[in-house]
Amino acid sequence: MYRVLTYNVRRCLGTDGRVEPTRIAEVIASCDPHIVALQELDVGRARTGGVDQADAVAKALGMELHFHPALRVFDELYGDAVMTTRPSRLVKADALPAPGPIARLEPRGALWISAQVGGRHCEIVNTHLGLRGHERLVQVEALLGPDWIGSATPSSPLMVVGDLNAVPSSRAYRRIARRLRDAHALAAGRPRPTFPSRLPFLRLDHVFVNGCIDVLRADTIRTPLSRVASDHLPLLVEFQVTSGRAAAAGSLH
Repeated sequence: MYRVLTYNVRRCLGTDGRVEPTRIAEVIASCDPHIVALQELDVGRARTGGVDQADAVAKALGMELHFHPALRVFDELYGDAVMTTRPSRLVKADALPAPGPIARLEPRGALWISAQVGGRHCEIVNTHLGLRGHERLVQVEALLGPDWIGSATPSSPLMVVGDLNAVPSSRAYRRIARRLRDAHALAAGRPRPTFPSRLPFLRLDHVFVNGCIDVLRADTIRTPLSRVASDHLPLLVEFQVTSGRAAAAGSLH
């Protein structure tokens, strides 16, 4: 059994106004995950004291780090990361399309790694989608297309995770759910919301998987610390990968 956690950490800024990467690391460590996908990390930014938050959290957890800056302002970076205890390699890290006037939209990106899980290579794509409906839909189409997971081996375990800024009734969610399975919905009769952390009522953070992954359990992490460490709650999914033959028969493509 393995565990993947997705968590929008809002530059490690808690609901109490304090910036504390160590607190984020403590929330994550309490879940003992093998794979961690984080969104909204600051690296070397003046607003958060110039700290490399991605490196700080990864070192606190003893995990291998992959980071992709969706935004660059001179030497200041802001973006997403995947951290793992499993042997891994970077497959791709790039921007996602932004329809309309670019200056009005926050740059968005995605990070794809391949990690050894259960004796197989598991493909993990971490992303943080835009705030506007059309923007999200264009970005989802890009992620599903040949430049991203459309090029993945159909028989390989694959998951798309992150803050999609999309509730289940949205067009972006429905589009990706036609291709992949919502792990939280599979494992829980009533999936719990992830935002805002103090009194959550929106399910914005997701883990989608293909047929090569069996979902065993999924839930949000609702502790006193997680409710204050960020404005999102983490989502934890326990899973196992299927055998090669079963995977080839059950994969979605």
